Amino acid sequence: MDLKRRKPWFRSNKSSPGLASQFVDHWRRRRCGGYPCGSEFGCCDADVSMSGFFAWVAGSGIVQGLIMGLTFAYLTTVLVLNAVARTETKTVNGWSSIRKAGHPDNGLLVRAALQKALPVVNVFEEAAYWTATSDDAGKRLSGQHTYRLHFSAGQLPPNDAFWSLTATDTIGYLVNTPTGLASVDSHSGLVTNADGSVDILLQPNQPSGAAQNWVATPPGRFKLMLRAYLPGAAIVDGRYEVPPVLQVQS
Repeated sequence: MDLKRRKPWFRSNKSSPGLASQFVDHWRRRRCGGYPCGSEFGCCDADVSMSGFFAWVAGSGIVQGLIMGLTFAYLTTVLVLNAVARTETKTVNGWSSIRKAGHPDNGLLVRAALQKALPVVNVFEEAAYWTATSDDAGKRLSGQHTYRLHFSAGQLPPNDAFWSLTATDTIGYLVNTPTGLASVDSHSGLVTNADGSVDILLQPNQPSGAAQNWVATPPGRFKLMLRAYLPGAAIVDGRYEVPPVLQVQS
């Protein structure tokens, strides 16, 4: 038996072609009986050879493995980022906020997680954001119901600029509501109650009372976003709490 070591089909010296081109040449030689492609001993056409090479790659499991690996990596990344964002989220009365969003001292993982949760936002000290997807009973907000947001006297979001309340779809996009505006803010001229409190109604149809206190909600499930720009000290230090969303029983 010949125990001589067979020479590798690839050349390892630095001046030789790249490993990929050597592999293609080796594959062509195997197709052509061991002779260089294009020799007088008969050879396959180069285009056919390359087509066969790509067909071999596609059928070898490499492509499927890459797709499965990339898909698994993507799903794992999403799960990790969502878990990190949840640990940085504080929820009070059904309103969730991320106070560390936009801070330059956040680590890379926290930055990525918070950018996924709240993309392109200011730091909390410049713009405070709260979101709500359920009422005080924990039920998902729906355009099939009427809700009330009751602010006690002097308890509208303190700020040095302005605040706004907006109803969006569950992703966070604005929706066209043919019956009215889907937001109110500090410049809406809200009507106060006799005790100085403010009630904001959330429903699809215009109420019989003050229309300026009404936020038109989209059909189906929706989300509320409350924002305060240049928030006051009570918001920044965490003393201020947004009141819960109450479902109005008909």
